[in-house]
Formats: sequence, structure tokens, C-alpha cells
Amino acid sequence: MLAELLPLDVFAVFLVFVRIAAALMLLPGIGEAYVSVQIRLAAAAVLTVAISPLVIGTLPILPATPLELLMLILGELVVGVLIGAAARLMMSALHVAGTVIAFQSSLGFALFIDPTQGTQGALIAAFLSLLGLVLIFATGLHMMMIRALADSYVLFTPGQMPPVGDFAALAVRYVSSSFRIGIQIAAPFIVFGLVFYIGLGILARLLPQIQIFFIGIPLQIFLSLTIFGLVLAPMMIWFLDHFEVRFVELLADR
Repeated sequence: MLAELLPLDVFAVFLVFVRIAAALMLLPGIGEAYVSVQIRLAAAAVLTVAISPLVIGTLPILPATPLELLMLILGELVVGVLIGAAARLMMSALHVAGTVIAFQSSLGFALFIDPTQGTQGALIAAFLSLLGLVLIFATGLHMMMIRALADSYVLFTPGQMPPVGDFAALAVRYVSSSFRIGIQIAAPFIVFGLVFYIGLGILARLLPQIQIFFIGIPLQIFLSLTIFGLVLAPMMIWFLDHFEVRFVELLADR
């Protein structure tokens, strides 16, 4: 009955659309909260038309029962969410770095709505997240995400049970890697904060009659912004290298 109601070509295109649409709901750029659902669905439809001829040979035949069809669709949803979540986890490195920088610069209370995370966060974290998103599209790394969608049909063949254990290990690896990269990006500010506070402590002991924080906090903000301007370019290059390497690993796991 399903074969009569759902022709094979329509079924194949729909199956590709399910995986791509699930990934686009989380991918950086198109998956942001400020992008309307209609635009995401339109982008998913365009990518489906472009990718379907390339992956049509990997798609299974139409299942005989509705239950099998439901399990197949759920499997495609899981794979799409995995790809989108992997990119989203890599973007979180900038959020970690920005939060650490904000606290080391006495700007931790300067809060702003981070559109890439959908939550309120430090102003510097929101700035770094938006800058990273712009650089991803400016350098063409967004094409690697699209390639990952196409190559995922070789790595995760439709119709087979998604490797849940591998997915969990991949998530743990990406979370730890993003946190590590975020701390590495913020390393100059961690060193600066440590040296600055040690200096303030020594100065407070030598000159206890001076209200040291009235002098220290403006100086700390000024020096932090100066360092931020000097190291911003190397920080973003480091992040882009990390983003590219992680996606190459994801594609090379096959």
C-alpha cells in the first residue's frame, strides 16, 4: 500500500530532505534562532535537489510497513542532528573563550543576547561568536559543512541502525575539544589576569592607603582591550583551523 501511495522518487527525495533539514536546524548560520523557519526549509529544499542525484544509489528501497518507514525516518533525523550538533559544539569554543576573556577583563557583567547560542552571555563572547560565524562564511568553510551532509551518506548509510555508541563518543570528543580550544584562545588573558592581580596585591600591600580597585579596574579594562585588539586575528585563525580540522576528521572517519 505504501508503494502505491508514495512513488519511489518522491520517497528518495523526502528521505534526503529529512536528514538535510535536521542538520540545517542546528548548523551555524542557517540554524540560528533569528533565521526564520521558512528560510531554513527553503534552504533544505534547495540542498535536497542538489544532493539527491549524488546519493540516490545509497538510499534503501521503500519499506513495506509504516513502522519500518517511521524507523527509517527517525534514523535519518538522528544522523542529521549529529552533523548539525557537531558544528554547533565547535562554535561553542568561541563562547567559552569570550566568557573567560570577559571575566579576566572585568567585563563579565556586560551581558548581551548571544544570537548564536540563544542565551544571554558576556558581550565579548557574543562578539567572538558572531565574528567566527562571519569568518566561516567569508573563508568558504560553510561549503565543508555542505560536503559533510553529502558524504554522510557514505559514512552513515540510510536504512542501517545509527551507531549510538560512536555518536556518544564523538559528542564527548567534540565537547572536550571545544572547551580546550576555548581555553587556548583565552590563554593570553588568563596569563594577563594572573599577573595583573598579583601586581595589584603587591601594590595594595605597599600602599594600603590607596583605593587600589578604583585605579586597577579601569586600567585592567584598558589593557585587556589593548591585548584583545592585538591578538584578535591570531585567535580567530586558531579557531578556524580547529573548525576545519574537526570537520576533516568527521569526513575522514569513514
